[in-house]
Amino acid sequence: MTQRLNYQTASPEAFKALLHVEQVIRRLGLDENLLELLKTRASQLNGCAWCLDMHTKDALARGETAQRLFLLSGWRDTPCYSDKERAMLAWVEAVTTLQGQSVPDDVYNDARKHFDEKQLVDLTLAIIAINGWNRLNVAFRTTVGDYVSPHGKAA
Repeated sequence: MTQRLNYQTASPEAFKALLHVEQVIRRLGLDENLLELLKTRASQLNGCAWCLDMHTKDALARGETAQRLFLLSGWRDTPCYSDKERAMLAWVEAVTTLQGQSVPDDVYNDARKHFDEKQLVDLTLAIIAINGWNRLNVAFRTTVGDYVSPHGKAA
């Protein structure tokens, strides 16, 4: 697939705005490994190959296992995710897809068992950001495959 345009150069201010949101998210104190799972799962749901390439490489470099990444789309049927991770993944799916235009109460209640109000708002902002990146990369067919993680070598 051929890249349609480079959104970074086409609208530097828009790119910088979304990049600023990403920088704020990094300072909020959320667990980096949890964030990589969040970003990978949202990117799976949105079919964003560029973000999948980036976040699976970053997750591996941060110590995530290949098995857990391979099984992520089937997380409900595998024992390798904690209850906290499962609550976060359900939250990611509900907020990303907004099926029925609402987030179900049971998903919210389960997420609140594992995350306080601030953490849940911060996670939701991270979901909003990755959905934005996904939409930019999918819409403009960003070239995939050249990303190198700054977090070290992948396992």
